[in-house]
Amino acid sequence: MPVIHTSIGGGRIIGRLTAGNRHGLLVPYATTDQELQHLRNSLPDSVGLQRVEERLSALGNVIACNDYVALVHPDLDRETEEIISDVLKVEVFRHAIAENVLVGSYCALSNQGGLVHSKTKIEDQDELSSLLQVPLVAGTVNRGSDVIGGGMVVNDWIAFCGLDTTSTEISVIESVFRLTEGHQPSTIATKMRDSLIDTLA
Repeated sequence: MPVIHTSIGGGRIIGRLTAGNRHGLLVPYATTDQELQHLRNSLPDSVGLQRVEERLSALGNVIACNDYVALVHPDLDRETEEIISDVLKVEVFRHAIAENVLVGSYCALSNQGGLVHSKTKIEDQDELSSLLQVPLVAGTVNRGSDVIGGGMVVNDWIAFCGLDTTSTEISVIESVFRLTEGHQPSTIATKMRDSLIDTLA
């Protein structure tokens, strides 16, 4: 998977300012023309790129999406909702998670599952799960943090989380996002494990 080094509006907090999936990437209006051109040159032609003029400009905090559906902050502009639907090719739902309107901060979604704020009620999890058509689990990252979106990123194959994330939290993440199902240990992981064992021996 290619990694694109960039800034957004001169800042380095990329994940909290942008939202995207395999269909497209949304960036805030503060994104400079140079940054926009760099992203356009770096992304495949099949991935749409749109600068969004929205009062709630930290798009990663107010949008949580996978390749099919998006949860958005209830106060997002109607025009922004249409852009999300068109560029990301998703069905958009206005919702809160555990009474928090920053849906992108308090959950993480993939096409396989989702992790939501630890205080999300069971009935709300069931409602969201049927809305999103993926299994959901309430949990935390980084040793008890409810700010899921600020502590991890995930796609259908891998998740990256903060260094303070406990083994129990990682186990929940691997389970809900189905990261270990049907996968043989990769050559890299096997070599790393062998190297670690040699070092400790």
